[in-house]
Amino acid sequence: MKTLQWVARLVSHNFWWKVLALSIAVLIWAVVASEPELSTFATAHVEYKNLPDGLELSAEPVTQIVLELRGPSGELRGLGDGGQHPAAILDMSNAAPGERTFPIDAANVRLSRGVHILRAIPSQIRLAFEQRLERSVPVVVRFQGEFHGHYRVASATAEPAQLAILGPQSHVAAVNSVLTDRLDVSSLTTTGRFQVNAFASDPFVRFRSTPTVTVTVTMTKERE
Repeated sequence: MKTLQWVARLVSHNFWWKVLALSIAVLIWAVVASEPELSTFATAHVEYKNLPDGLELSAEPVTQIVLELRGPSGELRGLGDGGQHPAAILDMSNAAPGERTFPIDAANVRLSRGVHILRAIPSQIRLAFEQRLERSVPVVVRFQGEFHGHYRVASATAEPAQLAILGPQSHVAAVNSVLTDRLDVSSLTTTGRFQVNAFASDPFVRFRSTPTVTVTVTMTKERE
């Protein structure tokens, strides 16, 4: 008996507000349900997660794909416009050295509620993986204006003389040295010290730490 009384009080408390809220919810559902379903094409970002430690992508990854989608017209109009952006999320936790193919389908595409994927262009993404390699390579100092007047560069030393690089194994193995930005010594006649950054020409290769080196340059005067 007490339970029935409690339920009755719960229902009767703010009864008309509850009726109004229920009516609004039903109205919204009816509007959404009556929306025509349309198809459209949308650009989606490709996101990667769970790359195993010690493994590297050894080729340029795909960053965008095109999705053919179907859903309520209101949801399709709001794609990427302050709403949820469609995205393909690839789980790389089972990746190993070599090539691996990832299908693009409903299992790994994030979409707004009520929107469905019909197809992806491309329908698969193929990625190449390699073990990570780290090694130290010498720093090669470069100049501009190294011959001016009767002066030339007699010696140049970099500190540190080597920098640690890392990245996909085949890319790192192919790098024999890293280069500094060019030092302008056109106004130097004795000895000077410069701080300069080094770079690796391969974009897949990166530095273990900040690639700043201190270069000591000594100029000598040629005989006239």
